[in-house]
Formats: sequence, C-alpha cells, structure tokens
Amino acid sequence: MRRRFAIPAALAAVALAVSLAAASTIWTTRPADSPAPTAVAAVTPDQPTASPSWTARWPLTMSTPEWTGPTPSPTPTPTPTPKPTPRPAKSITTTLMGAGDICRLDQIEVAGQTAALIKARSYARVFTLGDNSNDSGTVQQYADCYDKTWGAFKKRTFPAVGNHDLMTSGGAPYYAYFGSAAGVAGSGFYSYNLPSSWHVVVLNSNCSSVGGCGAGSAQESWLRADLAANKGKHIIAMWHHPRFSSGQHGNDGNYDAFWQALYDAHADIVLNGHDHDYERFALQSPGGVADANGMREFVVGTGGASQRPFATIRANSEVRSTGTYGVLLLTLKSHSYSWQFVPVAGSSFTDSGQTTTHT
Repeated sequence: MRRRFAIPAALAAVALAVSLAAASTIWTTRPADSPAPTAVAAVTPDQPTASPSWTARWPLTMSTPEWTGPTPSPTPTPTPTPKPTPRPAKSITTTLMGAGDICRLDQIEVAGQTAALIKARSYARVFTLGDNSNDSGTVQQYADCYDKTWGAFKKRTFPAVGNHDLMTSGGAPYYAYFGSAAGVAGSGFYSYNLPSSWHVVVLNSNCSSVGGCGAGSAQESWLRADLAANKGKHIIAMWHHPRFSSGQHGNDGNYDAFWQALYDAHADIVLNGHDHDYERFALQSPGGVADANGMREFVVGTGGASQRPFATIRANSEVRSTGTYGVLLLTLKSHSYSWQFVPVAGSSFTDSGQTTTHT
C-alpha cells in the first residue's frame, strides 16, 4: 500500500513546483499579429504600486489633520504701552546786570557799594554803559578806582565806552584795560550771544571817534548787517549817550539811525547811561511815539558818579529816580524778560516789571 502511493506523491510535488514557477511570469497565447506580451514586474518593497488613476510622489507630504476639538480662545491683542509724554524743554534763564557812570576817585566808596551788589550775584553777566572811569580815563584811574571796585568781576564784564573813557589818548587806557572784551581797539562796537536766543549789541556813541553814527556810516552799516545775521533773536542794544532822556543832557537825535535799525529788527531793549539818574521809558518808536512794537529804553547812570536832578520830563517816561545808586538786573527767558533796579544798601527806591518779547 505504501509503494502504490509514493509515485503519485512525487508527481504531485513536481506539479506544484511547475505551478509556482509559472506564477512568476505569465504568458498569454496570441495570434501572430498581436503585440508582444507584457511582463508584469515584481513590486519593490516600500514603493507604492502605480496605477492609471494615481500618480505616486515620494516622499509623501503629510498634512495636519483638521482640529475637531473645542475652538481655542483668540489671542488677545496686546495693549501698546503708552510712551511717556515728553517734558517741555527747560527754559534757560540768563541774568544780565550793570550800570554806567561808575567810578570817580573822590567817590570810590560808592562804586564799591554798587560793585558789592554784582559781586554777590556771581551767576550774572555784567554790562557797563560807559564812563567806566568817570574821571578822565587814565591808566592810573583805571588801576586805582575801577579795578579796585568793578574790576573784581572783570572776566565776566562786557563794557561800553563813554566820553570820559576817551579823554586820555583817544581811549587807549580803556581798550588796554578791557582788552578784546571791548571789541576792536578804536572802534568799540561789537556783539555777543546769550542763551535763550538773546543777542546783545554794544555800540560806540562817541560818533566823531568812529566816523559818525548816522545812516550809512560804517558803524550803522555794521549794525544792520549784524542784526540781519541774527534775525529772529531777542535784541538788546546798549551804548553810552541816550536818544531819549529827561535828565540834564536831554534827547539826542544823533542816535536816530541806531534806533531805526533796531526798530526795523524788532529789538526789545535799549540801555544807556550818561545822565546820572535812573529812568525807564514805555515802548516807543524811533520818533518817540508810544508803540507796542517799539523798544523799552532804560537810562542807568547810577554806578557811582554823583547824581543830578532831572530837567524836562520827556514823553513816555514812566519811572524816574535821582539820588539812588544801584544797578539794573535783567532776567532773560526764551520769550520774555523782567527788570529790577537793585539799590545799594540803605536805599529804598526800586523799579521792577516784566513783559514778553517781540519775537
């Protein structure tokens, strides 16, 4: 029984082997004119099988599945941090202080008293309004009188020249004493700037010594050019002889051209000496007419030389005093200024006020 089933079992094994071999490649019977049979390639592992309806791409691009959970809360829009409000620029205040008609040897103690007022204010810039030596302007008088009083703050002093300063050698001792602070020797006019857009012009009112003070003169032409170069600034002008005065010397038309040039430039303040008193005028035009666009003139001949009585009271004169020595203190700000007459110890007269500038 065993031998009879052995042959069929062997045949079955052979048949199975043939069948498996044929499965690897299948050939179809075709007519003679049919196309050649197509072999079906084996599938390569890890590669997708191509089909007419799908194009394989490799590597595959993965997409993020759609979120099916609860809707997230929106991210709040951040509130911008407010910028700090910029502080306004701090206004710079400048103090200008001085007088004219300052030192006589026979009254040196009075010049010492007015000097003490300025020395106590070391922050102030100092101006003089001429007749610094109210004697005859010799080298010795500068050394023995002016230098021993107002000379204590010489380094912060901007002087103007007076007629007494020119009595000796055409003012050579004056120019030698003050040096470059007095401008070019022999001319005596110059200008300088102060904080908060203030510009100071110092003129020489001894007209014959500089070729005149009228329109078209060298000094008046320089003045107009200087004012044009400093357009928009607040202007202070100072010289010795006043255009308007109720004092003994009275009004002086020699300075009409100065006033006109300054008025055209919207200047604010004019400072003078020469008459030995204190006087403040209202804003006025070069013609002496009250004018809100005009200039305010101060006569401050109170530095130490003997005081004199008033003569004819002039139009627009607002405040007057004689017999009180002292100095004028100006406080200059960006668009305003104030004034104060500071008397020497033991005196009571004073004058003060404030106003806005023209520009």
